[in-house]
Amino acid sequence: MESVRRDIRTRRFWKILTTQAFALFGASAAVAGAIALFAPDLFTQHGWIAWCALMASLLYGLAQAWPRPIETTYQSPATVIKLIRGDLFAQHDAHLIIGVSDTFDTAAPHISPNSVQGQFLDRIYGSDGAQLDADIDDELSHVDPVGTVAGKQGKTVRYPLGTTVTLRANARRFFLVAYTLMDKGSTASSTTDGVWNSLSELWKTVRSNSNGGPVCVPMIGGGQSKLSPVLPAADSVRFIALSFMLASRTAKVCDELVIVAPPAQYDALDHLEIQAFLNSLKPS
Repeated sequence: MESVRRDIRTRRFWKILTTQAFALFGASAAVAGAIALFAPDLFTQHGWIAWCALMASLLYGLAQAWPRPIETTYQSPATVIKLIRGDLFAQHDAHLIIGVSDTFDTAAPHISPNSVQGQFLDRIYGSDGAQLDADIDDELSHVDPVGTVAGKQGKTVRYPLGTTVTLRANARRFFLVAYTLMDKGSTASSTTDGVWNSLSELWKTVRSNSNGGPVCVPMIGGGQSKLSPVLPAADSVRFIALSFMLASRTAKVCDELVIVAPPAQYDALDHLEIQAFLNSLKPS
């Protein structure tokens, strides 16, 4: 309810409400004017009709502006994009996307236990880092490294940004995409260009391995990637959605992309503005 209360305090909510209400009231007035040509005394004798038209217009405007789940269905390609509030790892019926560094480190202190990658190790692999490393190494065996990180503790072999490892659990897939660079001090960083190119490579792998099933992706740009100043939460949603839609127009990626935002970030977003952006991605 707090997010709904916040939405109805936004300028966009009131703009939509007033625009839609005035549009309906204007149409009603035009119809009433035409009727008055043939029954000039109708509205003077029944003033309640005008009040009913006004109330109907306000209710219509309110219905059009009222906050709804943030999602858009597209026809070309046939896919859906959603933004939801919650826990990425609670989406048990979907494939998950996990952002990693170009060295594919998996353990502390190189990876924060509170990060998405740290939670992946704990909640999906039961903190079995050796098994996760083995699975990653098996998938990387066919990928050519691009160098090493001299003086770094932990893993030192670099792989190209956009390298995506697909880990399997029955019919479920976990896509680990490298979108940050790790330095010798185990500090991860990236750029918007690096993230964009990484997402472009990611969608190719998702297209080949998801079997069309729903895919969940966390917000990107915060945490260890150091992108928050240039890619805040709202822009992160736009960035992911735009990248996905452009890739989908080349060839369908999956039936549904779900962007999962932690509660604090979700509540801070302008939901109506995000919905308007997702709607704008429909072909004109």
